[in-house]
Amino acid sequence: MPRAIVCLLDSVGIGGAPDAAAYGDVGANTVGHIAEWAAAGKADRPSLRSGPLHVPNMDALGLGAAVKLSTGTLPPNFSDTPLGGRFGVGREISKGKDTPSGHWEIAGVPVPFEWGYFPQTEPSFPPELTAEFIRRAGLPGILGDKHASGTTIIAEQGEEHIRSGKPICYTSIDSVFQIAAHETHFGLERLYEICQIAFELTAPLNVGRVIARPFIGETPESFKRTGNRRDFAIAPPEPTLLDRNAAAGNQVYAVGKISDIYAGSGVTHKIKGTGIPQLFDKTLDAMEMAADRAFIMTNFVDFDSEYGHRRDVPGYAAALELFDRRLPEIIAKMRHDDLLVLTADHGNDPTWPGSDHTREQVPILVFSPALPKGEIGIRSSLADIGESIAAWLGLAPGRHGKSFL
Repeated sequence: MPRAIVCLLDSVGIGGAPDAAAYGDVGANTVGHIAEWAAAGKADRPSLRSGPLHVPNMDALGLGAAVKLSTGTLPPNFSDTPLGGRFGVGREISKGKDTPSGHWEIAGVPVPFEWGYFPQTEPSFPPELTAEFIRRAGLPGILGDKHASGTTIIAEQGEEHIRSGKPICYTSIDSVFQIAAHETHFGLERLYEICQIAFELTAPLNVGRVIARPFIGETPESFKRTGNRRDFAIAPPEPTLLDRNAAAGNQVYAVGKISDIYAGSGVTHKIKGTGIPQLFDKTLDAMEMAADRAFIMTNFVDFDSEYGHRRDVPGYAAALELFDRRLPEIIAKMRHDDLLVLTADHGNDPTWPGSDHTREQVPILVFSPALPKGEIGIRSSLADIGESIAAWLGLAPGRHGKSFL
């Protein structure tokens, strides 16, 4: 009996979004620009990696061909003739370039409304929101109150946070309210508690997520975010693929931050993990446990959080190569009728100005020992991914998207 596994490579975009101009992202191309940077022989951090971008396993499934289909240009050291599987391009129809938008649409539910965003001003948050948050959470005040990179603002204000007990609150171009606090000086459970309060206050504004960003260390040089991040997210407006598969009596394994993104809806097994190696291990564990018609979905967040937002090109390249080296482990564990999908939710071009997501199309790489290779073209909605998986698992068609299988 079939099973389905989705490896969501968070932010691994492939350029070419037709509405990129509306977001200031015309020309952004996460995979293409990383490949060009590597092929140019840049000397940044040669101890980490060197030479052209080398991802032969994803390329064999059609990554290079998907980039060429999306942009018209084949990246350096890639092939446009896949060896197996089906490849194509996903085009998001939801507004914005947020994590929930891409994930929900991949699971068959495009976002039908506009998210709420905070302005790029200082302060960013409405004074009445800040005042009510401080009152309800019993806080001495907050730090930050602006658009910022998480690692940068922790380095800037972490010591004052420890001294004062004021949490660090910041946002970005995404629909998000983020709160950073020290795991021991402030307390992890206390951080979760105030994030829940912030979520209740921001939900009426259509802010998609409140994110707890715990960190450790005592100095700016030693501050480090931990794996105890938690997302408090608005629930999808209608049943997603996860809900539909769970309602049919099947298992749904949410690995990494997947459960948080879908507000726990439709999840039967929640598995946390940090870092690409551990998330890979947890995915393999889920495959060991998964019964017939199970759905496994893993978010590999490091591409986005550790390298895209930080504009770390060599780090992003090394992460892609690490994922690619381990990809055969998943393929080797697949049953004959298992389906594997590699895709992404948006872009985050590390060569692009700023530190935010980029509006890009995404790869859709599909493999099963039972599936002949071929091209699925440019899909008009990421919901086609969810409907294809639903068809593979024997579920009734949903309201959005069309299967390409």
